[in-house]
Amino acid sequence: MPKLKTKSGVKKRFTLTASGLLKHGVAGKRHRLTHHTAKYIRQNRGTKLLSKADTATVKAWAPYGLQ
Repeated sequence: MPKLKTKSGVKKRFTLTASGLLKHGVAGKRHRLTHHTAKYIRQNRGTKLLSKADTATVKAWAPYGLQ
């Protein structure tokens, strides 16, 4: 069988935790932040964990795992 390729976007955007969850950066934090409330900006600081349903899809795009 030929080797499967990892989606290059997944390599750049997600990190695998020790427990198998996926960390990702929060969307909507690049520009035009004056349109967001202070609560939105504060709560979306840093990284978040991907939902369980989306984790299965993203792991399929990285067949050999992520570093």
